Amino acid sequence: MAELIQQNWIFLVIALVVGLIVAWWIFAANRRTTVTLEKPEEDQPAAAKRNQALIDAPPAASADSGEDLPPVTPVGMAGVGEAVAAAARPVHVESSHDELTRIKGIGPKLAQQLHDLGITHFTQIADWDDAEIDRIDAQLGRFQGRIRRDNWPEQARLLSSGDKAGYEAKFGKL
Repeated sequence: MAELIQQNWIFLVIALVVGLIVAWWIFAANRRTTVTLEKPEEDQPAAAKRNQALIDAPPAASADSGEDLPPVTPVGMAGVGEAVAAAARPVHVESSHDELTRIKGIGPKLAQQLHDLGITHFTQIADWDDAEIDRIDAQLGRFQGRIRRDNWPEQARLLSSGDKAGYEAKFGKL
């Protein structure tokens, strides 16, 4: 083998150089492909004209408009008016709802998503049939499939009935 290499070393070097040139040509040919986008010049002034109406419009609340403007807040009192207004607002008491995160497979984000869909009680989930499961499941986005996989209706039945022992026997500790 060594004799073969000694006799034909020039051919091996030539083959190596040719291989390097071909490889360089292939990679260089791939890099030449570039995409250039040409934007028509007529689009640019249109974008500026779009906001011209806002620039030319008078201020929403000016001193000449005759509107009653709130008095200037003295230094050191900033935010006091907002705090008083917040204290004067009536407090909205939410209706009681179950802690849906007690169901295995429902975390805080999913519980909020269910609340947004109007699902706030274990009894609602316990009463789901296949059609209702499919309807709700389609609205869960990336959480789709969790209802059947984690068996939410059965968990909700046990939790709504207060059967803690039955729940923990089947689904683990609460």
